[in-house]
Amino acid sequence: MGIGDKMKNAAEEAKGKAKEAAGDATDDRDLQAEGQVDQAKANVKQAGEDAKDAWKDATDG
Repeated sequence: MGIGDKMKNAAEEAKGKAKEAAGDATDDRDLQAEGQVDQAKANVKQAGEDAKDAWKDATDG
């Protein structure tokens, strides 16, 4: 996985955490939920990239 993909996933997760925190601070449940969804998307993308890396490492050899 490229460093760019890692940075994009980390940025998306950070954005989600910020949205969730803003929602917590303002009692905005929609914003909280949106932040949680952003974090979940980033985590799923990261898991997919990790699986690709593991497959590549297992088949290199």
